[in-house]
Amino acid sequence: MSLPLHDPARPLTVLGIESSCDDTASAIIRHAAPARPEILSNVVWGQAALHADFGGVVPEIAARAHAEKLDLAVEAALAQADLRLNTLDAIAVTAGPGLIGGVLSSVMLARGLSAATGLPLIGVNHLAGHALTPRLTDGIAFPYLMLLVSGGHCQFLLVEGPDRFTRLGGTIDDAPGEAFDKVARLLALPQPGGPSVEIEAREGNPKRFALPRPLMDRPGCDMSFSGLKTAVLRTRDALVAEHGGLRRADRADLCASFQAAVADLLATKTQRALKIYMEHSAPTAPVIAVAGGVAANQTLRGALEAVANAASVRFLAPPLSLCTDNAAMIAWAGIEQLRAGIAPGQGFTARPRWPLDDRTAPMLGSGKKGAKA
Repeated sequence: MSLPLHDPARPLTVLGIESSCDDTASAIIRHAAPARPEILSNVVWGQAALHADFGGVVPEIAARAHAEKLDLAVEAALAQADLRLNTLDAIAVTAGPGLIGGVLSSVMLARGLSAATGLPLIGVNHLAGHALTPRLTDGIAFPYLMLLVSGGHCQFLLVEGPDRFTRLGGTIDDAPGEAFDKVARLLALPQPGGPSVEIEAREGNPKRFALPRPLMDRPGCDMSFSGLKTAVLRTRDALVAEHGGLRRADRADLCASFQAAVADLLATKTQRALKIYMEHSAPTAPVIAVAGGVAANQTLRGALEAVANAASVRFLAPPLSLCTDNAAMIAWAGIEQLRAGIAPGQGFTARPRWPLDDRTAPMLGSGKKGAKA
C-alpha cells in the first residue's frame, strides 16, 4: 500500500501546467525529502512574435495559442523527463489569476488529464508559485519576506506557509512591469518593455532627469508607478518639442532616469517591509527574496541586494528562468500543498482575480469577479 500524498517519506513526481498570460509552459518536479527537489523538465514557449505588432499581449490571441500548444507542451515535458502520465503522482495547474482565456485553457486540459488518468488535481495560485520558488531553488525555511514584482503584480508578502501569505503593501495602480512596457511604447522601443528599457538605460545618465518617486514621502509599503510613467511622457514631449524629435542620447537618459526612479522606490519600500518582517516574525535566519519577471532587471536586483546587505539579511533571487512565468513553480507549489496536507480536488474554478492574502483589504478594489489584488 502506497504512502498518502502528504507523507514526507513518499517521493512525489508532479506535472505542472501554466498559461496565465503569454507563456505556454509545462514542467515536471520530483521531490524525495529530505533531498532537494529535482526539475526533471521545464518547457516554456513564449508568444512574443504573435503579439509584437500590437504593443502588448492580446488576450484572444494568447488564449488561442495556448489551446493549440498546451497538450504539445505537456508531451514535451514528459519526453524531457522520460516519463509517462501513469508514472506521475499528481497534476498541478494554474487556476488564476491571469487572462481568463489562458487560465481556462490549462484548467480544462488538466481536468481532462486528471479524469483520464485518475491522477489527483491541484489548483494553484499563480502568485503562490512565484512566492514559493525560493523554496524550490534554495530550500529556505518559513517565514521569509518576498517581493513579488512582475508585469501584473507588485506586492510585499510575508510567506509563512504554502497557503499562508500576509500582504504588507503593494502597488495602488500600475505594476512595475506594466510601467516598463508603457514607457517602452512611449519611447518607441520593442516589447516586452522591461528588457528594452534596461538595455537602453545602459547607455544613459540616470541622474539627468529628476523624475518623481511617488509615495516615497508616505509611511508604509504601498507603491505607485502611474505618475512616474506620466512624468516620462511629459519629459518626452518636452524633448520632442525642443529638438523636433527624440534623440538617441535623450532616450537613453530618459530610460536610465526612469529605471533609477523605480529602483529607488522599490529599495525604500523594501527597507520598510524588511523592518516589519523582522519585528513581526523575528526570524532566526532572515531572508528577503524577489521573484517575478521584473526581478530579471539587474539594476533593480542590485538595489534590493544593497538593502539586504545593509541589514545583514540574506538576499535571494531565483535563476532568471524561474523568475519569469514557468510551470516548474506551479508543480512545486502543488507539491508544497500536498506536503502540507491540503487535499487536492476538482472543486476549483478558473479565476481572473485571486489575491493571495484574502484577509487584508484589496489594494485595487473589487468587482463581480472578486478582488483584483
